[in-house]
Amino acid sequence: MLAALLHGIVLAFGLILPLGAQNVFVFNQGASQPKFRGTIPVIITASLCDTLLILLAVLGISVIVLTVPVLQTVLFSIGILFLIYMGWSIWKSDPSDLSRKEASMPPKKQIMFAMSVSLLNPHAILDTIGVIGTSSLSYSGTEKAAFTAACIIVSWIWFSGLAVAGRIVGNVDSQGKFLKMINKLSALIIWGVAIYIAIQLFQKF
Repeated sequence: MLAALLHGIVLAFGLILPLGAQNVFVFNQGASQPKFRGTIPVIITASLCDTLLILLAVLGISVIVLTVPVLQTVLFSIGILFLIYMGWSIWKSDPSDLSRKEASMPPKKQIMFAMSVSLLNPHAILDTIGVIGTSSLSYSGTEKAAFTAACIIVSWIWFSGLAVAGRIVGNVDSQGKFLKMINKLSALIIWGVAIYIAIQLFQKF
């Protein structure tokens, strides 16, 4: 069981470490929220979305997405639109005065964006299904439970840590100059993911 636990931890960290749209958004909110408690909605939403994807991958239900071309096309199309909109919202935001409410997203918008970048990102979904889902096939019973729990726990710890890191940067950068650069970089990364998904979608036809 220990081997399954360690496998889950290493695998989850390997998948979650790259600078993707989800990580960028969580960090961005940690940096722009006036108080840390303002990041709780995005932390919980991103973590719950990852938990859902991991459970679906381990249970094998998510394989349906890979076997139904229409679902893939719909998922890819919606994901592209959401990523373009989210990139634009982050690009035009001005964090120069972090004491203003306008500098941070309200809870409902945080939840909506976090869900879209987590559940409507085909790249993240395919990674979860293809890597965590297939890796879980090596285990059964308590070992599979340990592997799944390790992946989920790493996800929760990671997103909490990202928000904390963002908060630290936000406190140091009181003028918002560094955060403005982060916002621009975040938007470019998110648009890059959207372009990548669009290319994948185009290649299917």
